[in-house]
Amino acid sequence: MAIPSISWTITIACAKGLPPPIASIVILFSIMALVAAVPAVGHPVPPCVPRYQAFMACKMPFPHVDMRKSAANPPGPQDKLTTDANLALATAFAGSTGPSGFPPPDAWDKAGPIQFESDWQGKNPDPERRTEVRLLWTSTTLYLRFIARYRTITVFADADANGRRDKLWDRDVAEVFLQPDARDSRRYKEFEVSPNGFWIDLNIANGGLEDLKSGMQRRVTVDESRKIWVAELAIPMNSVVPHFDPKAEWRVNFYRVEGSSEPRFYSSWQATRTPQPDFHVPELFGYLKFAPAGSQP
Repeated sequence: MAIPSISWTITIACAKGLPPPIASIVILFSIMALVAAVPAVGHPVPPCVPRYQAFMACKMPFPHVDMRKSAANPPGPQDKLTTDANLALATAFAGSTGPSGFPPPDAWDKAGPIQFESDWQGKNPDPERRTEVRLLWTSTTLYLRFIARYRTITVFADADANGRRDKLWDRDVAEVFLQPDARDSRRYKEFEVSPNGFWIDLNIANGGLEDLKSGMQRRVTVDESRKIWVAELAIPMNSVVPHFDPKAEWRVNFYRVEGSSEPRFYSSWQATRTPQPDFHVPELFGYLKFAPAGSQP
């Protein structure tokens, strides 16, 4: 293809009157631009289009963005990142429980505290209802200790002979939801205990619930002068997962309910942010890891 003569005319005209070195540079760059504009045989130059359209015409993603991956894998709860704010650590316990079946008081000092005092939406913090949770584990048992500050205590007066009480959540309770396999997000275990030692354990599956019959043990004390009640739970590992693997990462959340009538105080570690109080939002559970003995909480 011949180079249009008008281009040469414009280039030379622009170069007139310039010092020879500068005129040479102008002419050289003009030649380079014209050569670049000449299409190769069989590859016609596409019409001039905006930059974003050129990327689309070439079926290429924008620089540094994999558009296909973003479309195929939109961000969601499964991509929630583990942070210090949503990570609970259970510390290995190698001591003896003694006749009580629970770790001695000084063993809990080795477990890092988890604290929460806001409502289920992460709002309205109330330090007078703050909850602290610590966790210890062995290959056979998961131990939890709740230290619950309270304003008032409201409990049921009756329960089954073994202390089990249906709909225990209609009075004051501390709760933990455990999910060892997050791939099945609608299945998890629920454990509750009240200030007078009543309890309930449930298997949650696809919105339904059934008695878990876990064999959970509990021990509860109330300090009225300090307005604190303390509950310790001993949950058999085999009631949560068939084969416990300390390297596995579970999902977990902790809750409190206090009050005799609405509006009651519904509190959670990881906020569920539902319009009305609802603890059953597994996609917003935190994470639980099992730390070896000697790890810093």
